[in-house]
Amino acid sequence: MLIINKRNALEHAVKVLKQGGLVIAPTETLYGALVDATNPIAVRKLTRYKNRPLGKPYSIAVTNQDMAKKYVKSNSTAISLYKTFLPGPVTIISQGKHKVAPGIESENGTLGIRIPDYKLIIAIINKLGKPVTATSANASYQKRPYKISDILENISEKQKGLIDLIIDVGKLPRREPSTVIDTTLDDPVILRQGEIKLKDKNEVVSRSPDDTKNIAKELWQKYETFSGKRAIIFALVGEMGTGKTVFTKGLARARGIKDKVISPTYDIEEEYDNGLLFHIDAWRFEKSSELKYFNFAKKISDKSIVVIEWADRVSDVIQKYNEEAVIIWVNISYGKNETDRIINWGVL
Repeated sequence: MLIINKRNALEHAVKVLKQGGLVIAPTETLYGALVDATNPIAVRKLTRYKNRPLGKPYSIAVTNQDMAKKYVKSNSTAISLYKTFLPGPVTIISQGKHKVAPGIESENGTLGIRIPDYKLIIAIINKLGKPVTATSANASYQKRPYKISDILENISEKQKGLIDLIIDVGKLPRREPSTVIDTTLDDPVILRQGEIKLKDKNEVVSRSPDDTKNIAKELWQKYETFSGKRAIIFALVGEMGTGKTVFTKGLARARGIKDKVISPTYDIEEEYDNGLLFHIDAWRFEKSSELKYFNFAKKISDKSIVVIEWADRVSDVIQKYNEEAVIIWVNISYGKNETDRIINWGVL
């Protein structure tokens, strides 16, 4: 592993990428993990480094809309978004043309396109003559990398051995990841709100349980800075079967919890990894005051992380702790399609 600063970074990075190597480099949002997106060996190396589930796609970074046309079929919606938001922290998903390495496109053939607003990345792509992967440099479910130590302190020695080059420019400004917009349907759908806000409310669409888990991870990363300083309450609201427990599984993974997450409907409360996360189901509560029997006040004073399903049943009790805890209200509802979920949230 070679660590350099910006001096001669372009030449070093392109040389490594041409050899199928993995480069950690700064972007306009956070540190990213770059490989040649057309090189199958490099992409497999990236997947091992990220410890990423098979089948989870990557976005690619290109220099402009003309280059994007080589890899995706852009409809009028996508073209309009390109003109409005790119270059910048927006990922636009379109139908792919299957010209990238296996594992880059999704299983249904879609591909996310980024045009970074960062001179070094654009220069690397220009000199390489090929797109690079546009994914964060953290391993899956680890903290967002705004400095190199965020990466190296949260990966194994084996993962470190997969990195060929690190371009270290110091601590980056703390920004949100890219906004992700799916343009493959009649209407554009926001899959993740990022630095660019396209709606007044915080709302995204989940198309699968894995999406729901990833959205939970993103929410955790937004508020993890309060961990250990204040209690953090995820108050989940939604009909039966919308995925409240699935959402909790995503939070648990983001917290590094190894215990199996199950619905607490019958036991009412589950505790994971000796208090790393508490999971309460209020479905069977007859009165909101029953929450006190689960030492809720102590959980607040202990600055615990608590997930409450059917939180609307105990909202009056939760709201009493507005000044002591960070309370994230998450509403999960059914979408147009059977597997779609609309997830929106707000903080009290």
